[in-house]
Amino acid sequence: MTVTLTLIAVTGFISIIALYVNPKVMELGMLRPYRTVRNGTWYEIITSGFLHAGIGHLLVNLFVLFFFGVVIEQTLGIYHYLALYFSGLAFSAIPSLVRHRENPNYATLGASGAVESILFSFIFLYPTEKIVIILLPIPIPAWIFGIMFLLYSVFESKRERGNVNHEAHIAGAVWGVLYMIFFIPNSLDHILTLFGLI
Repeated sequence: MTVTLTLIAVTGFISIIALYVNPKVMELGMLRPYRTVRNGTWYEIITSGFLHAGIGHLLVNLFVLFFFGVVIEQTLGIYHYLALYFSGLAFSAIPSLVRHRENPNYATLGASGAVESILFSFIFLYPTEKIVIILLPIPIPAWIFGIMFLLYSVFESKRERGNVNHEAHIAGAVWGVLYMIFFIPNSLDHILTLFGLI
């Protein structure tokens, strides 16, 4: 829980500084694939995860991180938890880096990719746990929520509307599952046993 609260505090502090005190923090820290690739400012992959476009964006990410991060931190331990979080940030940046590396006007920011990695690691470990969506206050099994979320994200990414980086959400979600399979011993057996497949 300590690491999760620290991530929330640091992310909130830096985001508020960038939004209301020093806009240069925002400009220097956001991920601009065109700049990143040409100038070698690869630190943006991480720093962009500590910046947000507004208070609403910030609060949603921190809300999700708190409720699922605490559980995953306790389940995986501090080192795996941090590795999952920061590798999730990096992995979720790949679609933006590939797709927008020739676009000097494109920029993205937010902890969403890392938060989705945490969320989907939770779904992978606890697929039958109930998740309640604020807009639909009915308990839904985590695995059904995960499928619904991915379908929605794929649909919205193809529509290419608004400023939400749905591709980062998808990549972060996929990484949350892949991390569990590749780096957490017996996690796949856990799932197969849970569903009575072994």
